[in-house]
Amino acid sequence: MAGGAAKSDQGRLTEVAGLEGDRPLLGRSSTAERVADILRDRIAEGYFPPGARLSEESIGGALGVSRNTLREAFRLLTHERLLVHELNRGVFVRVVTVEDLEDIYRVRMLVECAAVRGLGQGPYDAAATDAVAAIEAAVRAGEAASEGREWQALSTANIRFHQGIVALAGSPRTDELMRGVLAELRLVFHVMADPRRFHAPYLTRNRQIVEALQAGDAAEAERLLLSYLEDSRSQLSGAYAQRIAEG
Repeated sequence: MAGGAAKSDQGRLTEVAGLEGDRPLLGRSSTAERVADILRDRIAEGYFPPGARLSEESIGGALGVSRNTLREAFRLLTHERLLVHELNRGVFVRVVTVEDLEDIYRVRMLVECAAVRGLGQGPYDAAATDAVAAIEAAVRAGEAASEGREWQALSTANIRFHQGIVALAGSPRTDELMRGVLAELRLVFHVMADPRRFHAPYLTRNRQIVEALQAGDAAEAERLLLSYLEDSRSQLSGAYAQRIAEG
């Protein structure tokens, strides 16, 4: 029992070790929102995996913030469905349910497809052209990561691709909504622990979508994107349900 506790303590130390380097991001006046931003990114990157308990003492010490500030950050991330508070046990990174995953894809289909549809036919204005260029850059990053067999980088590039799709709407509120949705989706990928399987097959389809956008054919891009999301949902949901059932 004591050995298990020591191992658990060592694991928590490993998880928070990289946070000290994030202190400069807080600036002179740290806020709960900034702390939440840092923790959200760390959760999305897999530093705190699904089911991990977040230690107030370790994280607060690493970031140099008060307990009240950290608790407010935890509250914000709980509202975003990234964390869960368990009475008398503490705060944990949430484990997404299969039903949650299905709902995430419903939201993605609604928002991402609407963002593309709203472009209409090209030529596009400067803001939309810049957004398409950012999407193309994410596609190139994904292709380079695949060639280098850097699978976590591939996962990150794919998320940036979809963030770029949402950015076509030119709506900060939609960007914020999808930031949380895509962060929640990454919790699923961390459970699966196989980014190559779930991202590499879609590289070609990412390229097809951005080429349709560059050609000014939003209707074709939307058709490709909807098919992409439907196939991705089917593949991931089935595999995730099996993984959850296996514990």
